[in-house]
Formats: sequence, structure tokens, C-alpha cells
Amino acid sequence: MKIQLNGYLDVPEERWDGVINALPEHIALTHAEEGCISFDVMPSKDVAHRLIVAELFEDRAAFDAHQTRTKASPWFEITAGISREYEITEVE
Repeated sequence: MKIQLNGYLDVPEERWDGVINALPEHIALTHAEEGCISFDVMPSKDVAHRLIVAELFEDRAAFDAHQTRTKASPWFEITAGISREYEITEVE
């Protein structure tokens, strides 16, 4: 089963520039991960300082490896403490 994550991060205004500047590297590293089918993070058109996140990994192992890598990355440090709302589901 594929693993899909959809949701958002609400970034405090004073941290927005730092998060946006770190985003391209985070996206590139994730796209390079084995098992990453798609990974999109983009600013919301409707809510200021919100990033919309949509991820799809080929299986639970690939998703778990992504989570492990992310937690040891500069992205994790830059976004520490930022509110996240995610839904993770299994899809065919």
C-alpha cells in the first residue's frame, strides 16, 4: 500500500523567510529518496504563511525512511515547533 500525507504547516510570520529559504533543499532531498513518488510543498493561496503539503510514498518503509531522514535534517531544525496538521492514509 502506498502512503499519502496531506496537510499544512502554519508558519509564524517572523519565521516565514527562513522556512521558505530552506524549502528547496528539503524538496530536492525528498525527491531523491528511494520510494518517493511525489512531494509537493507550496504556499497556500488562501491563508497567509501556510504551506500546503502533499506527499506520496510507494510504501510504509519508504515513508518511514523519509520521516527518519527529515528528523535529522536542517529542515527539522528550521521548522521546529511550527504547527502542523497532517492526515496520513494508505492508498492503493
